[in-house]
Amino acid sequence: MLRILHIRDFVIVEQAEIHFGSGFTVFSGETGAGKSILIDALALALGGRADAGVLREGATHADITALFEIPDGLRGWLAERDLDTGDELALRRVIDAQGRSRGYINGMPATLTQLRELGDNLVDIHGQHAHQSLMRPDAQRELLDAHGGHAPLRQAVAQAWKDWRALARQLDLAEKDAAGLAAERERLQWQAEDLDRLALQPDEWDALQTEQSRLAHAQSLLDDAGQILEALDGENDSALQRLNSAQHRLQHMLRHDAGLHGIADEIESARIAMAEAISDLNNYVSRVELDPQRLAEVDTRMSAIFDTARKYKTDPEALPALRETVHTQLTDLQAAADIDTLRTRAEAAAAQYDTAARQLSGARAKVAKNLGKQVTQAMQTLAMQGGRFEPVVSPGTPSAQGSDHVEFLVAGHAGTSARPLGKVASGGELSRISLALSVIASRAARVPTLIFDEVDSGVGGAVAEVVGQLLKELGERHQVLCVTHLPQVAACGNAQYRVSKKETRGTTRSQIAELAPDQRVEEIARMLGGIKITATTRDHAREMLGGLASQPSC
Repeated sequence: MLRILHIRDFVIVEQAEIHFGSGFTVFSGETGAGKSILIDALALALGGRADAGVLREGATHADITALFEIPDGLRGWLAERDLDTGDELALRRVIDAQGRSRGYINGMPATLTQLRELGDNLVDIHGQHAHQSLMRPDAQRELLDAHGGHAPLRQAVAQAWKDWRALARQLDLAEKDAAGLAAERERLQWQAEDLDRLALQPDEWDALQTEQSRLAHAQSLLDDAGQILEALDGENDSALQRLNSAQHRLQHMLRHDAGLHGIADEIESARIAMAEAISDLNNYVSRVELDPQRLAEVDTRMSAIFDTARKYKTDPEALPALRETVHTQLTDLQAAADIDTLRTRAEAAAAQYDTAARQLSGARAKVAKNLGKQVTQAMQTLAMQGGRFEPVVSPGTPSAQGSDHVEFLVAGHAGTSARPLGKVASGGELSRISLALSVIASRAARVPTLIFDEVDSGVGGAVAEVVGQLLKELGERHQVLCVTHLPQVAACGNAQYRVSKKETRGTTRSQIAELAPDQRVEEIARMLGGIKITATTRDHAREMLGGLASQPSC
């Protein structure tokens, strides 16, 4: 649930902090005061697209923070990303004057994808132009699938479609270009055999370079090692002899001054380390051999590797990976050349798609029947008595979205045939049907917060009162926020905010304030009566607030 929304320097809002509670909250105000700006700001905090145009005039950056209670279902997601910092979830978005933006989750930098992923599980926004999208068949299909919770089925269909089309394209290529595939297969076969003959192993090139350097300089290494051994452990005045003599003298001195123990220990450590170095160097000398034959073998092997690398225009150390790539391409091409096998695989993929698509079609048909009943029932209370709503799922062109054509049909009143929604519904009827769909779909929504941005446009009178009752009922299961211009809807709210604008020194600012009971009377009266508010208008407002509040549905 949304607890706090803090906005700074966004459009015409200089600074605002709004605290939200549960239930049904209403935002009202004059046209242009900035009611929908609040929704736009929240959408940005949830990962929406932004540009420099959202900055308040003269500001350097806009800053929006939304604070939520953490739903239990998101705790695992946050913990996996080390973003769980307690019982609250803070989403923040900062946009600068160049249009660049930064996102934060609980104070930690976050990507817009992460903000959107969280937002999809926190808030569902129904925009004021939602009814216009209902004219598109794809939007009708999306709404039906969202209401039915078909995401897993849609994902299975999309994957099956992808697999089927990839195999179909591969089969088509194999059938059209058999000669070209044969030539490519012959080229890859030759390369594979050439690289197999070389058989360069991973890390072999580095090992050969090290061995070649040692063999090529073996005599020099032996000479230098001999000189070092002579200096460290020779017969005449060697370093080890000097350390032994120093240690002997210190042992004599310790009899008279115990404070020399530290120095004696250090010299003893140096003597032991030198003795170990002498031993290791003697072992090294015993291993270094002058082996011209092995040096020739290594030079020959490195020359063959160099020549092969030049042939394939790559580095010697990259040849093992190239060998593996060529073998993979050859395997794929050989499989592609087997047209009968490829055809069998494509047919199996097509059958798998048909199975997944039929499952999705069955689920859609079942949900369509249920949704039709619910919306038809809602239409009776929205001044469309006798009307009915019929989502129709019929066979369509196969695609990644399934093999169905989804179309919403509507009969505006009794005795008429159902026809496509966009052809028979007036603007007001379309708004009411859209609102009914939004409310019914939201009843099954798993997100805690639902926002309706002037979705009640095009209705009024008794229908507006029903709309308010529907939203109030929805607020018993979700946190509902609604931007409205209808007093009948506003009167049903558990809480109400007034959004106003004020001009100071030529600059317009938007202000948001929660209304006390007496202030709500004034605001409802303003919404009822316009500019001139009379005592009668106020009495009517009090009656609406008192009467509607006493109804079970409000």
